[in-house]
Amino acid sequence: MEYDIDALYYNAIDLLKEMISTPSFSREEREISDKMASYMERMGYKPLRKGNNLILLSKGFGEAKPTILLNSHIDTVRPVSGWTKDPFTPEIDDDTLYGLGSNDAGASLVSLLHAFFFLTAKKQDYNLIFLASCEEEVSGREGAEAVVPNLPEIAFGIVGEPTGMNPAIAEKGLLVVDCVSHGKAGHAARNEGENAIYKAMKDIEWFRTYEFPKVSELLGAVKMTVSMINAGTQHNVVPDKCEFVVDIRSNELYSNEEIFNIIDKQTGCDVKPRSFRLNSSRIALENPFVQRAVMIGREPYGSPTLSDQTFMPFPTLKMGPGDSARSHTANEYILLSEIREAIELYVKLLDGLRV
Repeated sequence: MEYDIDALYYNAIDLLKEMISTPSFSREEREISDKMASYMERMGYKPLRKGNNLILLSKGFGEAKPTILLNSHIDTVRPVSGWTKDPFTPEIDDDTLYGLGSNDAGASLVSLLHAFFFLTAKKQDYNLIFLASCEEEVSGREGAEAVVPNLPEIAFGIVGEPTGMNPAIAEKGLLVVDCVSHGKAGHAARNEGENAIYKAMKDIEWFRTYEFPKVSELLGAVKMTVSMINAGTQHNVVPDKCEFVVDIRSNELYSNEEIFNIIDKQTGCDVKPRSFRLNSSRIALENPFVQRAVMIGREPYGSPTLSDQTFMPFPTLKMGPGDSARSHTANEYILLSEIREAIELYVKLLDGLRV
């Protein structure tokens, strides 16, 4: 069965409107996963399901051929307070479709899915797997991280996120550390005790000013931000404990564990990492897909945001319709023309590709 790009585009818009109409917050994706599975079956495919993740294999899947993974996520963040429209009512105004998850990452998901339908209707020199994953917005353990290790061997992957259809060939990782500075309680009116806040201030200043020596050409320097702080029980008690949280965006030149070891040696507070899982990633500029994208005028770049790429131990890039600046904002939107362009570009870049 062959597909027409125009028909696929209109189907993609209808599916995206249904996604917007179905609340799908992270870890609450069962309803939208059910609806997407039904849609895939209507299109002639039987999805495999793991939790709320859905997996499609190209027909005639063969182990002798290399395999390309197409992935995007079905979950959304919760709507922020500034919405002036109903975030769950898809609203079209000329070329603009408003709705929660329209940009991040519903447009990428429906564009990749319909490109998958087009590409698998023809003979290709590779296998295709489409993965609609859950829990991406919270880097959950039941999303891509639980599915990817059980997939057939993957040669290359595309992760759909809003990049203006430019290939993000590197992305920053994330390390969150919980820090505790300890002092000794005392009465604030007397010269006694040891103020934990003052001790924390020395380490907080280190986090503010320290510069990791290795700077990435694509991702820049490692960035550390003290984002939360908590101390004290009442005004007249010298605090004996000060807790603070540091958000660290790593580049591909350091593993998160290496960064932690540097922090642990340089600071005086107790430092505990929440996880080392979310490392930075990068793909070679020489990758055939990247080179095809460059040849048609797309511009490779480094992305400061994290995605499910971090769970993929094979070459991947991030590429999808929309603009990351619209993500997680009030009155989130996607342009319909961006979805059409995305389907056409995915097909142009993947049809006949030699991996």
